[in-house]
Amino acid sequence: MLITKIVSRLTVGILALFIVSSCQRQVAQQLKPLKPPETQTEVRALAPNSSPALKSTIDGASEQVGKTTGYDPSYQKLDYPNGDVAIETGVCSDVIVRAFRKGGIDLQKDVHDDMKSNFSAYPTKWGLSAPDANIDHRRVPNLQTFFTRKGKVLTTNSDSENYLPGDVVTWDLGGGIDHVGIVSNVWYKPSQRYLIVHNIGAGTRMEDVLFAWKITGHYRYF
Repeated sequence: MLITKIVSRLTVGILALFIVSSCQRQVAQQLKPLKPPETQTEVRALAPNSSPALKSTIDGASEQVGKTTGYDPSYQKLDYPNGDVAIETGVCSDVIVRAFRKGGIDLQKDVHDDMKSNFSAYPTKWGLSAPDANIDHRRVPNLQTFFTRKGKVLTTNSDSENYLPGDVVTWDLGGGIDHVGIVSNVWYKPSQRYLIVHNIGAGTRMEDVLFAWKITGHYRYF
């Protein structure tokens, strides 16, 4: 009986340690850095002929790192134009919208205006019968359509040299889930390519994820 109690207590103790260890590993994964250490990166200057809007847009993306710490895909009523959810939250597309606003481009208004005039050119997967300024610009397929119509569509190959600061990239995460991010001007030395600013669920981060998923779109606006 005594041996049974000892074995039982040891089992409970080992299980408790296992649970604590597992929780610590999960916390460690959740608390990964917002961006790589500065010793592994360098901020690269843009081309001399780059527009001021491009620099402001890239800066607008980078500034979101550490400010947007959550993710909320729920439908919300927004002001118009220049409407936004709280800076602490948002979805992947909000990273792009906020960055472009720093560059003087309000994608909420521009997407809405283009959809009003060319509604049939945009995806109909949501069953809408008219544009909705609260949500249209926050949907990745709509951004893809807008940048295809108003920007420049670029290659989606695996040559990282083709992806330059300010470029917008979209991915297929699988299961019908779309994702979008923007190429920063921060060069990551280990992989020899630019880092991506995006929000995939844990807030806005700057990470080496250009080829982490299947690329479905590559666009240049400025």
